[in-house]
Amino acid sequence: MTSSDIAAIILAAGKGTRMKSSLHKVLHPVAGRPMLDHVMAAVASLDPVRQVVVVGNGREQVETAVKGRADTVVQEPQLGTGHAVQQAEAALKDFIGDVLILYGDVPLTSAETLRRMIDARRRPGADGQCPALVVLGFRPADTLAYGRLKLASDGSLDAIVEHKDASEDERRITLCNSGIMAVDGRLLFDFLGKLTNNNANGEYYLTDIVAIARARGLSAAVIETDETEVVGVNARGELAMVEAIYQRAARARAMADGATLIAPETVFFSYDTKLGRDVVVEPNVVFGPGVTVGDDVTIHAFSHLEGATVAAGAEVGPYARLRPGADLRAGAKVGNFVEIKKSVLEEGAKVNHLTYIGDARVGSRANVGAGTITCNYDGFNKFKTEIGAGAFIGSNSSLVAPVKIGDGAIIGAGSVVTKDVNTDSLAVTRAEQREIGGWAAKFRARNKKK
Repeated sequence: MTSSDIAAIILAAGKGTRMKSSLHKVLHPVAGRPMLDHVMAAVASLDPVRQVVVVGNGREQVETAVKGRADTVVQEPQLGTGHAVQQAEAALKDFIGDVLILYGDVPLTSAETLRRMIDARRRPGADGQCPALVVLGFRPADTLAYGRLKLASDGSLDAIVEHKDASEDERRITLCNSGIMAVDGRLLFDFLGKLTNNNANGEYYLTDIVAIARARGLSAAVIETDETEVVGVNARGELAMVEAIYQRAARARAMADGATLIAPETVFFSYDTKLGRDVVVEPNVVFGPGVTVGDDVTIHAFSHLEGATVAAGAEVGPYARLRPGADLRAGAKVGNFVEIKKSVLEEGAKVNHLTYIGDARVGSRANVGAGTITCNYDGFNKFKTEIGAGAFIGSNSSLVAPVKIGDGAIIGAGSVVTKDVNTDSLAVTRAEQREIGGWAAKFRARNKKK
């Protein structure tokens, strides 16, 4: 399989009115990634020569989203799925490989399933000829109003019968049409040119190319997959259902690969989450995009990680937030109600309680006390804080960046540090404590009298 062999046409022209959203339907995320990107990623693993996205309503959003990664063509007016695919003809001029036809709102079809479709399209049948097209079928628990895939006695695809046109016997067929196809690129646009819109909706149906191929004496084939791979999204409820399907599979993969999820149903992954072996994830943890976790890490309950790297043996949470650029080195510890952003915690560093560390480097074995903040933003610019190895930052300290705390230095609790602190020095900036004897008793008596 080479790049010159495969192209993809992804349909994304629908209005998506049932989503009731200003965001285009195919750009709604599943596991932190737009649905359309899930489809494009599956295709990209096959090393295609080209991906063509058919756009229509709200096309500016989709065109911006895929710029540089796919060609776009416009379907206007929108006259059915066959008409939509036809708009890609100029973009695939002279292409003679296999064309995958996919849907931007069907995000869970795997690369492996697409490979099986291509293999089936290239596999000669009993007559020595390869099928002109392959349709992806599935057997749902409830066939609802799906089109049925009617097989010939030799197992090839004889016809696609729409539910409303099916006889009682045909409606008993459990093999249903997903709409996803792999078609010989030498024949695809010839087939499409023969479509008619002689139907109740006045549209050009892609499914009709099966009958056109059969009328020419060409064969069609079916590859089956699980229902969960072909769930389409038209409304928010279906989006939630697809998210749930993805998360169940992601949790199962994580545990199969050696992670412990204490309460799997409460843990949420992104499409690119990477967990090492012997990672323990406690309940109610959310992984946003861009998280890599090394071996032997513990992530305690109610933590949120995004764009973060956590090295082997580190510990996070509970109730911790790691934002993009958080980099925890081996054995580092981030405790409860701590937020880390664009900062490195070197090996063995500890930030345990109620603390914000942003745009900073915390040296190895340094300890940052409760309530400490790095004051990294002046309303216009961000500045960096450097905390040396083995330094000790007392509780409730404010480190006003840019500032450097030397190796082994100690910052007294409650200090506001605005100047660099030398190695092994003590810095204390709080005001001198005063005591006025008897003041509290007089204060209470005065107010009680009132």
